[in-house]
Amino acid sequence: MKSRNVSGGLVYSTEHGRMCPQCGFAVAQCQCGKQEAPAGDGVVRVRRETKGRNGKAVTVIQGAPLNALELAQLGKQLKNACGSGGTVKDGVIEIQGDHCEQVQSLLKQRGWTVKRAGG
Repeated sequence: MKSRNVSGGLVYSTEHGRMCPQCGFAVAQCQCGKQEAPAGDGVVRVRRETKGRNGKAVTVIQGAPLNALELAQLGKQLKNACGSGGTVKDGVIEIQGDHCEQVQSLLKQRGWTVKRAGG
């Protein structure tokens, strides 16, 4: 038998309607996507990594002034623009392949200060 999570697994309430499974609030008052953006120096850094990836290149974007929900949306837009897969985790966007130049131009179009990191 599977155990229920700590919040009891409430997904609907006759008083409030649909409930968010993560924060436990009604969907209209959900606090999950409204978290503050991490404070940074205002510079978005783009770098290429191959370490620990069997020699395959990955474009890493770090320092975007967005909360978790907006960062996930930006990650999806960048993956579509590059025609590649990727992920968003721990405030960092990873896109499969070497797309540094293309990502830099897309981020500059948004009006952000973008730097190439790592050489």
